[in-house]
Amino acid sequence: MNTHKVADKPNLNVEELNDLILDSIQDIKGKRILKLDLRQLDDAPTDFFFICEGDSNVQVKSIADNIHKRLKQEGGVLPNHIEGTQNALWVLLDYFNVVIHVFYKETRELYELEELWGDAIVTEYENL
Repeated sequence: MNTHKVADKPNLNVEELNDLILDSIQDIKGKRILKLDLRQLDDAPTDFFFICEGDSNVQVKSIADNIHKRLKQEGGVLPNHIEGTQNALWVLLDYFNVVIHVFYKETRELYELEELWGDAIVTEYENL
């Protein structure tokens, strides 16, 4: 299912999509949430990255599942691609203009995506 839109659902602008993603992460108590605005970077693969983490594989998968469910139900948006749900050490949800990275804490420390995209405009959100 690589369809981007679901019939009979509203179109979300990028701010509404980002707000829904953030709320979906916070629903499941995702930690160390960052939004990286990559729009000013020439070689960026997307407009925004969300990066967050969970304390267990179960929490990582739950965060990713909640994002997928809420974006589909409330925004009518399906991801282009999802990977990493089986081991849930790093789940990636690709929504074209926004890519969400949900990490297990140790995996996040290993890959340091924030450092790789250090030129991005970063917004940090408090843990709930």
